[in-house]
Amino acid sequence: MQIIPIASGKGGVGKSLVSANLAIALAQSGKKVVLVDMDLGASNLHLVLGHQSPKAGLGTFLSGNSKFEEIIVPTDYANLSFIPGDSEIPGMSTIKAAQKNMLIKHLQATNCDFLLIDLGAGTHLSILDFFLLSPQGILVTAPTVTSILDGYLFLKNAVFRMMYNSFKKDSRAYAYLEKLKGDSSAMQKLYIPKLLDALDQVDPESTALFRRRMQKFRPRLVLNMIDNPADVDKAQKIRRSCKEYLGLELEHIGVICRDMVQDIALASRLPVIVYKPQSVLAQGIYRIAERVRVSETLTFDDYLVASQESFTNAEEQAIADFENKMSYIEDLIGTGTLTMGDVAEVIKAQQYEITQLKKENNLLKRKIVKASEQGFRF
Repeated sequence: MQIIPIASGKGGVGKSLVSANLAIALAQSGKKVVLVDMDLGASNLHLVLGHQSPKAGLGTFLSGNSKFEEIIVPTDYANLSFIPGDSEIPGMSTIKAAQKNMLIKHLQATNCDFLLIDLGAGTHLSILDFFLLSPQGILVTAPTVTSILDGYLFLKNAVFRMMYNSFKKDSRAYAYLEKLKGDSSAMQKLYIPKLLDALDQVDPESTALFRRRMQKFRPRLVLNMIDNPADVDKAQKIRRSCKEYLGLELEHIGVICRDMVQDIALASRLPVIVYKPQSVLAQGIYRIAERVRVSETLTFDDYLVASQESFTNAEEQAIADFENKMSYIEDLIGTGTLTMGDVAEVIKAQQYEITQLKKENNLLKRKIVKASEQGFRF
């Protein structure tokens, strides 16, 4: 079985559309495929497949109300089964370590040729851990500046997550990272190859284990929503940035042009490759599916057991994203991926995001105050 986690640095780049249509394309080739909606808390993959809202899924399984076999449901497409996510269940956007490990065990025991896992957007620890279930996950991004930056940010966080999970807590390498962690600005500017040289001096055995895993780590890039053929060059620039600053070999497996047929297909409750298989978008999916179908299945030596600690702390994620982005901009400027005009666009986008966060925080404060006042009167 080839496990293919599918992720994106941020939402809005067509990740679920790619996941659903890629799963159908692989199933049409005669492969047994299981598609998993792992976007817990915002599950909507069933809509892309044209399914009704599920009564049971990962939420009911994790809460103990369903057996795992019961949530693997057939679809209207031959060779394709689906595991819904259950977005309506409160608190399922984050899961406990024991739940995560139980779910991983069942996923790895699934009987199929391809297990596609549609992950939530962002760099939450659970998302990174599920992405690292396989060395050959797919990162979906778009040619916009913010999408490229978020995609690079995701891969950098994935590399650090793998590094932390490769070092034992009592190792010298782990202690070295913990010490560096106190200086966030210095840590952000450290390129992975240079950091590994330093770790080699401190703890060569632990560093060698991480290097072996990095050699097997071959994430694959899909550039979606292409408007101009010149946009394709951005994929090569991302690849160069990953090689130089992360020591990561990124495979580019295809591009998908923007096509308005996707909106029509979604309104018709049909996947694009079923609604209009000859469309430009569908043909892009089929090319990617063929690359995936003939690719060699890679695995890590063992599952990267997720520790509770991480280079990026879950509680500080929102703040860290904003701080890290400015540091990662320097990486991308260095390889020509971003221009100074692009930087201005990123800053403008971040200012908008910060404004929205402030509005949400103020709204939440008002709700809390109102609720406490009502409780007091009662």
